[in-house]
Amino acid sequence: MQNDPRSHGLWETSAPEAPRTAALAEETRAEVLVIGGGYTGLSTALHLAECGADVVLLEAVEIGFGGAGRNVGLVNAGMWVMPDSLVQTLGAEDGERLIAFLGEGPAHVWEIIERYRIDCQASQTGTLHLAAHRTGLAELVQRHAQWSRRGAPVALLDPEATAQRVGSPRYHGALFDSRAGTIQPLAYARGLARAAIGCGARIFTGSPAVAMQPQDGMWRVATPKGAVIARQVVFATDAYTRHLMPQILTQQVFLPYFNLATAPLPGEIARMILPGREGAWDTREVLTSFRLDRENRLVFGSVGALRHGGQAVHRAWARRALKRIFPQLGPVDFAAEWFGNIGMTADSLPRFHQLAEGVVSFCGYNGRGIAPGTAFGRALAGWLMGANAALPLRPSVPKPVQLRGLRSAWYEAGAQAFHLIDARR
Repeated sequence: MQNDPRSHGLWETSAPEAPRTAALAEETRAEVLVIGGGYTGLSTALHLAECGADVVLLEAVEIGFGGAGRNVGLVNAGMWVMPDSLVQTLGAEDGERLIAFLGEGPAHVWEIIERYRIDCQASQTGTLHLAAHRTGLAELVQRHAQWSRRGAPVALLDPEATAQRVGSPRYHGALFDSRAGTIQPLAYARGLARAAIGCGARIFTGSPAVAMQPQDGMWRVATPKGAVIARQVVFATDAYTRHLMPQILTQQVFLPYFNLATAPLPGEIARMILPGREGAWDTREVLTSFRLDRENRLVFGSVGALRHGGQAVHRAWARRALKRIFPQLGPVDFAAEWFGNIGMTADSLPRFHQLAEGVVSFCGYNGRGIAPGTAFGRALAGWLMGANAALPLRPSVPKPVQLRGLRSAWYEAGAQAFHLIDARR
């Protein structure tokens, strides 16, 4: 996108074409205006349109330009935070409601993919959270116990079973979650857009919201060549928020994340790595993730940005790490590389904000955008249409993070320093 091969990498070259859209070039009216063409915005627009609402969606660049088109493609249940910790933060009633809601998130993704026949390489084969060391195994034991108490279909695997699932003996165990799986993330975003348009939503790309003001009890949101007047406005911009509603942006620290993709692996090698086609990531603080796509390309990623010298450092690290984890691969070359930003909140939990009368936002997915974004969009659409159901999160007041820019820079520099020395033995 925008002639930048490091923005979306493999996902852009392997996704079906986006539905045809254009920039907004006139003033129009709608019941609901959604700003942002990622998972939350597209899911909100789709579910509103399914209910017969007149909805307009504005995307500043292209569908899936932000995190929706740059992530690993893991469809996970829950958040990074352990269930008991989430309850301690939100309280028993609110915490358990959110846990149950997020636990059902992948099911919403699979249902939409099936209903609208979205071609996005959906693989409902589960995920593996891998114990990189004994401390990580202890963490997974806790996660297993906490999810199991809540009836989640998770299983704790011993080192031998983990080695068979992964194709590597490097891990001390794993937590398998059968609710989860993988998708081609940009293809899913484009499929959501196509489904929303088919249901009557009006989507405009290349249409950044540049100004917003109240007008006769409604909101007028201007773009460079047009405007939308609506009573209700949804900000679904998360870590890619620009200048409007900076409250969304200032409460998050940016964590950069990159992915590198190999060429398609030979059949005999591909059958040795993740033979069950699960998505995987480990318990290290500077984590490593990997999965296969439909053409048996190995997608390998970690924290870091492919800029300011990071490209060479992270690429060299990835070759060393792959040699250690999967020596059967032999010498590795990468056919694609890309990176983006994850928005991290202070407590690693998402936020629901009522930013002004008729203006709302979900944000702060902390690296878990696919299932929560889809599910929050569905819930928000029902709430906006007056459904008699509580949202899974209570409204909160945005609180700016201190030294946000410095902390974001530290994450990027720290990951680069870590990868400079990691996996050398």
